[in-house]
Amino acid sequence: MHVNRMLPPAVTARMVDTLVIGIGVHPGKTPLFSVEEKIEMLKAETAGIAKKSGARIEIATFANLTVDAAKAAGATLIFRGLRDGTDFDYEMQMAGMNGAMAPEVRTVFLPASPASRHITATLVRQIAGMGGDVSSFVPASVAARLKAKFAAPD
Repeated sequence: MHVNRMLPPAVTARMVDTLVIGIGVHPGKTPLFSVEEKIEMLKAETAGIAKKSGARIEIATFANLTVDAAKAAGATLIFRGLRDGTDFDYEMQMAGMNGAMAPEVRTVFLPASPASRHITATLVRQIAGMGGDVSSFVPASVAARLKAKFAAPD
């Protein structure tokens, strides 16, 4: 199961036969894009990756614990990307808790690429919201959707 925005699916798809990309749905948060929009964007971005890697890519939403969603999807691995030591410390704690709850599901840490370590969803949203160019931080289709989203009247 792939649940980390900073780790491209192209990296993890080469390691498994089936990659499930999990989209967490939290009722207390107001996301910029709806679940349907996120699924549409992910399908568009991963179609070529699936073909190139030979992996089947599925997209699933979940509103429970990531480890429970991974078990429900039949996953044996959770991939997590790490940008820095702060991510590592937090993710190690999370992996320990997940391992205690579901020892059959292992967490695999992969470093974010140097080109993407500095990118955060929050900063991308802020830049896009202020009319900035985010095309070097996200795929072209996502940059276009961000531009349209922020240009649209409320």
